[in-house]
Amino acid sequence: MSATSAATGGYEQAGELKIGQVGIANLRIRHLDVGQLAREMRERVERAPKLFGRAAVIVDFGGLSKTPDFDTAQALLDGLRDAGVIPVALAYGTKEIEQLAERLGLPLLAKFRAQYERVDAEPAPAPARAAAPEPSPAPKPVAPAAAGKPGLVHKNPVRSGQQLYAENRDLTVLAAVGAGAEVIADGSIHVYGPLRGRALAGAQGDTDARIFCRDFRAELVAIAGNYKVLDEIPKELRGKPVQVWLEKDQLKIALQE
Repeated sequence: MSATSAATGGYEQAGELKIGQVGIANLRIRHLDVGQLAREMRERVERAPKLFGRAAVIVDFGGLSKTPDFDTAQALLDGLRDAGVIPVALAYGTKEIEQLAERLGLPLLAKFRAQYERVDAEPAPAPARAAAPEPSPAPKPVAPAAAGKPGLVHKNPVRSGQQLYAENRDLTVLAAVGAGAEVIADGSIHVYGPLRGRALAGAQGDTDARIFCRDFRAELVAIAGNYKVLDEIPKELRGKPVQVWLEKDQLKIALQE
């Protein structure tokens, strides 16, 4: 499952939550059960209140065969607010969704919808790369070249509240990423100091992007929107040099050799 975490109680998650390019969560509705969606979101907020409490959320109805009616959509928005997040927009889709957004008094955002279309589409053939079998060690670190631009190298610490974004390229941070800071790249991310904040690689949907760091204490790591928060990460990896990558839509974290 490429959702943020495994559903509790053995049921399939009704909504897939992904982290967008600027740290805004995109909730793609898979199954329109207002009660279940609100429960799932409340559980996410309870697990990581500093990350998701009063977080902005884009609601994406593009995974449904039919656009919900106004009353159902309004009930969902109310349920999400009660769960502790703030719905701020609908993801762009059909004419019906545009009309629904107008009735709900919400804007439409196209960027997140486009990201899902890129991620969910059948990928173009790519050069073969070694899979990381479990429980064997993570693959050797690689630095895939980002399209068109050299990597961005940042020499100074990224402090709490700061955000650093490498558009269409890799990002290398030579110092620490503090708690509450955010580093984002359309390519891969390399952090040579402690990583205590959030790191989002493959922000435009590149599933081959990776995250490397020498001292792993991250609040959140994400690749192409698939993410894990600190509570979901084994304690034995904290403070260690790790690599983060995607394998069969699952986010993997392992020690670097």
